[in-house]
Amino acid sequence: MKLNHQRYPHSRYLHPKYWHLSYPLALAGLLCAPVDAAQLEIDVINLTHGNHFTPLLLVAHMDGHLFQAGEMATLALQKMAEGGDISDLASDATANGNITVENPAAGLLAPGAKVTGIMLDSQAMTRLSVVAMILPTNDAFIGLDAWSIPTEAGTYTLDLNGYDAGTEANDEIINGAGMPGVPGIPAAPGGDGGVNGSGMQDNSSNDRVHIHPGVLGDTDALGGPSDLDSRIHRWQNPVARVVVQVK
Repeated sequence: MKLNHQRYPHSRYLHPKYWHLSYPLALAGLLCAPVDAAQLEIDVINLTHGNHFTPLLLVAHMDGHLFQAGEMATLALQKMAEGGDISDLASDATANGNITVENPAAGLLAPGAKVTGIMLDSQAMTRLSVVAMILPTNDAFIGLDAWSIPTEAGTYTLDLNGYDAGTEANDEIINGAGMPGVPGIPAAPGGDGGVNGSGMQDNSSNDRVHIHPGVLGDTDALGGPSDLDSRIHRWQNPVARVVVQVK
């Protein structure tokens, strides 16, 4: 059957003679096609027995890291890990064109609690990172580092370790300190910390971000080496669970 090219003008591209004319059209279509965007719905769960998480920061990004095990912490990460201040990390992420969700729990996330239904439009971003300080600790934080966002719709469950920022000795003394470079723990939000601790001997020389060994604590609320209660504040990894629905 012969096609009437006047009636069907585009049919001429079906003939091998004109195939070269269709390539620019196809390429233009690919270049103009929108980049697939993943709509994410995220839950974050505190798996610990007696520790709180400071305000969470979630970042969708294309490359780079909020933190990276084996590397020295940035000042922005140090501020988050020692005092729960996510503002610099969030500002840096926004300045780099990344997408952030800040403090979705509207404050601290208590032991065993969860925040659900966090909506994040990742747009063209391909990676997801999550951080928050663990209280009461010197410089521990929950961390998800540059997780590749799946392209296939579904529900994905991730268990997160606690990381040590490597910026402060883990002396386990609660003294209200929360500024970078000032040793100590800002607070025990549950009101279950001790006083008059002499300080744990932290012999670690690891000044890089690394998996946190957990706190030791003791059972003397009025003294002993630690202001942390070993029956409440001790934890083992994982410390948090993130459930991501890719829609």
